Amino acid sequence: MKPTVAALFVLAFAGCLDRLGSARADRLTVSGARPDVPPAMLNDESPFRYPNALWAQRVQGNVTLRLFIDSTGRPVRDSTTVATSSGVAAFDSAALAGAGLLRFRPALLKGVAVSVALLLPVFFRHPDAPALPGDSVIKREHTPAPAP
Repeated sequence: MKPTVAALFVLAFAGCLDRLGSARADRLTVSGARPDVPPAMLNDESPFRYPNALWAQRVQGNVTLRLFIDSTGRPVRDSTTVATSSGVAAFDSAALAGAGLLRFRPALLKGVAVSVALLLPVFFRHPDAPALPGDSVIKREHTPAPAP
């Protein structure tokens, strides 16, 4: 089965974005000040792509990116780095490649759009692989029903 974009991964923003895609102000920096209105992700679909070879092997991993979001809501590509590696270079590369396609509503400080730095966790999960430690909050859409 060839994975579709929607089935390739579960992307969660537990580290700095809430369930609605808004950044948590306590995890953001704006030249030492917190924004009044945090940035909010505008992407309808995730730009991150699960590497085909890893999908076929059911390999899973987590990558945490450090993003600098400019005052227009776009990540500054040269400033995006891997803060915590998955230990698998292909996942780290896929996370970095997808980060450049993210779009945000800019953060606001006193009504003015400002740049912010934030940490963004990216979770690569295969629906047929066993859950990783700490995955209790990630719901599996295709969990088989127990045998009668």
